[in-house]
Amino acid sequence: MTLWHGRLGGGTASEVMALSASLPFDRILAPDDLAGSRAHVRGLGRGGILDETEVATLITALDQVEAELASGTFAFAEDDEDIHTAVERRVTEIAGEVGAKLHTGRSRNDQIATDLRVYARRSVREIAGMVLDLEDVLATRAREVGAVYLPGYTHLQRAQPVLLAHHLLAHGQALARDVDRLVDTLVRMDVSPLGAGALAGSSLPLDPDGVAAELGFTARFENSLDAVSDRDFVAEVLFDIALLGVHLSRIGEELVLWSTDEFGFVVLDDAYATGSSMLPQKKNPDVAELARGKAGRLLGNLTGLMATLKGLPLAYNRDLQEDKEPLFDSVDQIRLVLAALTGLLRTIVFDADRMQAAADSSAAAAVDLAEWLVERGVPFRQAHAIVGGLVRDSMERHVPLSELVEAHPVLGTDAAGLLAPGVAVTRRTTPGGAGPGPVQAQLDRFARRLQRDRERIGM
Repeated sequence: MTLWHGRLGGGTASEVMALSASLPFDRILAPDDLAGSRAHVRGLGRGGILDETEVATLITALDQVEAELASGTFAFAEDDEDIHTAVERRVTEIAGEVGAKLHTGRSRNDQIATDLRVYARRSVREIAGMVLDLEDVLATRAREVGAVYLPGYTHLQRAQPVLLAHHLLAHGQALARDVDRLVDTLVRMDVSPLGAGALAGSSLPLDPDGVAAELGFTARFENSLDAVSDRDFVAEVLFDIALLGVHLSRIGEELVLWSTDEFGFVVLDDAYATGSSMLPQKKNPDVAELARGKAGRLLGNLTGLMATLKGLPLAYNRDLQEDKEPLFDSVDQIRLVLAALTGLLRTIVFDADRMQAAADSSAAAAVDLAEWLVERGVPFRQAHAIVGGLVRDSMERHVPLSELVEAHPVLGTDAAGLLAPGVAVTRRTTPGGAGPGPVQAQLDRFARRLQRDRERIGM
């Protein structure tokens, strides 16, 4: 029996039911639907629409449904179109005639909008917590590696030596911004749509403010049309996850490169690598590659929903059923990536010797030579030209740069000392820079931010 059998006769075509059924994927909302239904029932009681006995009967039935779902004994019926229909059907079977009052003053339009917000709020907090766990691993590894340095790159060409801790914390900063966005999204989605009805509210004495408070929302909707049609919060969550996925993809890309023999900067723990079905010698960075690959899927979920939303008139349209699968998928996929990548980074071994050898090319300190000249009054463009000419001469003549610098009338022995291994990285002294002093300060600030962010999301 459909929820609209009183208006339409003859039954709904099987093709229509197959097209519109959402139970295969929206049953994940069961705990959220039960929470919303309990709050709704109590609100009906406060409004005098249900008496105390009816409220108690419905709450008991909802509790039994929850127990059946948790134990796996809940029996879905063939005509359960979605999780809301399934729950209401079972409540009516348990509670009898009073079960038919469960949906009083409520539409599936405000019901699903509420369920989805409760689910999204819970999921966003969990994801933010997992991001903070990854940030914590990056900070821990940054403290562990101490003075280890490696080449910093632009255009994937060696540019300047930087502390490895600085490089790890650069990824940490991007992830911290992801947490900021997730927290901001939580604030904007913290509005209950329950009580908006199908689109215009109700003539019954509902209590949307009390229901919102019981569900943990800080406010209820201001406009019933907007309440049932708004999916901004879904789009925001998908954007936040997609950009987070892009940041994780960048980490994955570097780890793929760093684990090659050509780089040799890291060794993956066996538990976070795979082998080859054919080549016995292989150790593959599948976690990093999947972190990189999942980003495309997350971006696709976002763009798909945005294309769905852009042509919809007010208020609810069935197109909005298409909001759930991309949201559920993105939440599931980002959890998987965060968990695996956190484990990989926790167990990875950094090859300090290989990193530092790659960073000790004398050309990597070229800008230090130019700045040394600037400190002695030479205009930067002139200093740049002097040092650039020496680098070119060194490469073309195959003469060590240090010899050319030492023999240069404006540079000499003191300047040549800047080219010694490990010297250049110690000269980065500006705030936020890659030298020991600024990085230590960054580590301290990052630790404080981690603690503050955990407090912001209540973890």
